[in-house]
Amino acid sequence: MWQSAKVAVVVPCFREARLIERTLAGMPAFVDLIVVVDDASDDGTSAVVLGARDPRVELVVHAQNRGVGAAIVSGYRAALAADCDVLVVMAGDAQMAPEDLLRVVEPVALGHASYVKGNRFQHSRRSDMPLARRIAGRILAIATRLATGLAVDDCQCGYTAISRSAALGLPLEDLWPRFGYPNDLLGMLAARALSVVEVPVRPVYGDERSGVRAWHALSILVLIARRYLRERPVRRALSSGANRAIDDLLSEAE
Repeated sequence: MWQSAKVAVVVPCFREARLIERTLAGMPAFVDLIVVVDDASDDGTSAVVLGARDPRVELVVHAQNRGVGAAIVSGYRAALAADCDVLVVMAGDAQMAPEDLLRVVEPVALGHASYVKGNRFQHSRRSDMPLARRIAGRILAIATRLATGLAVDDCQCGYTAISRSAALGLPLEDLWPRFGYPNDLLGMLAARALSVVEVPVRPVYGDERSGVRAWHALSILVLIARRYLRERPVRRALSSGANRAIDDLLSEAE
């Protein structure tokens, strides 16, 4: 618990038997619940998780591979069922520095933001990111900013935290289940006028194997456009509600 907020960390993983133990070992003491979601791994990931014997760990196993976005939704639902106030996402491949976790949690726990995203481009070690990832990240950030109006710079970073109320207010069942889910979630948040801030986090790259491919960038651009179109009714309703509120205030002033 931190500042009276119950903190859960959702750890989506697929074939991470080699690195999941390292990820769990780095969890700070203030974390109350660790929801590991094994997305149908076939390498013994679940056995390694159970072998860690951390009493904070709750293991959720998908019978079939559903994608990282779907794994995060499963983790969110488990954390909400446990009455957690702040829901963090840390990948199971040890690519997110545990010393940055408090920085990600703090704005949500203090009520300063509904959603926090890590920003690797703001960190002093941003050059540790492979050049191709930096270029793709910049391009996708521009597209996401144009579609959402959010002042975000590192849309693909999966190191995030969301408030309980924000998670409950989103149509999580509609979140894109695979790569591209961060942009899809940002579109949901923007349409509902929920506050989003970024904090610097250290990019971590070592001996992990990435499943990201070049064609994913093109598919994410399509997803950004898809979410923008799907959220038009929500934006219109929000705008109409704001206009009605202004009219009511003017009427009362007369």
